Amino acid sequence: MRCPFCGNVDTQVKDSRPAEDHVAIRRRRFCPACGGRFTTYERVQLRDLVVIKSNGRREDFDRDKLERSIRIALQKRPVEPERMDQMISGIVRRLESMGETDIPSKVIGEIVMESLARIDTVAYVRFASVYKNFQAADDFDKFVSELRPNLPPQE
Repeated sequence: MRCPFCGNVDTQVKDSRPAEDHVAIRRRRFCPACGGRFTTYERVQLRDLVVIKSNGRREDFDRDKLERSIRIALQKRPVEPERMDQMISGIVRRLESMGETDIPSKVIGEIVMESLARIDTVAYVRFASVYKNFQAADDFDKFVSELRPNLPPQE
């Protein structure tokens, strides 16, 4: 593993243990060249997934990109980091177990929205506003009204 500080390729593992989600291995590393210490995470990757964008462009699936978008949606929401990590790992496992290596971005977006809806409604609306490209307040109003159950008129 290359040292992020000096670029040395000969780093040493000082400690290994399962990560909090038990889906990854957390490794503490040491660089003998500069003395730097850093942490890496190792995960099982079942398949190399490719995302097919709406314009037809193809790019490698990036777990970090998925994680960033979910963290932005959940920013300042009362959701524990462990719960967020479990959700992200669950989404990735679901994508890998679909049997396809080429996955449309629309499918990924729908799975993320479904997962967020179960955890936090505000994060769900935040993600949907970007994913569905809301342009005006009316778009929010229409989307949120679809979330509310039909209530009988108040007397």
